[in-house]
Amino acid sequence: MDRKTVEKYISEQYGVEPDFPWEGDTVSAVFRHIDNGKWFALIMHISKAKLGMETDEPADVMNLKIDDPMLHDMLVHEKGIFPSYHMNKQHWITVLLDGTVEMDQISALIDMSYQATASKRRKR
Repeated sequence: MDRKTVEKYISEQYGVEPDFPWEGDTVSAVFRHIDNGKWFALIMHISKAKLGMETDEPADVMNLKIDDPMLHDMLVHEKGIFPSYHMNKQHWITVLLDGTVEMDQISALIDMSYQATASKRRKR
């Protein structure tokens, strides 16, 4: 499981391609809803030390929105899932894309984030 697998899943499931909103940065990719432009995923390449790990080894990570506070609290105690890097830590998580977290779980978390950021009429 890697970044390309995740990007392929998002493209096939939601018809969304990565957006690179920061000038000169062709690595940090935002995935937005087509109808409302809201982000539901952000993939970055960062040092694992930024997640509180004891290594400067770089890794691809993905930020996802989790609306349910109880689920959020449970997830951040799982291996490979952290309080969000560079976003609201109450509502977002960061997932390592290095094989630590299985693709089945990642795709379920992407789906939750997509629903959490959907237009109100889509949520119903």
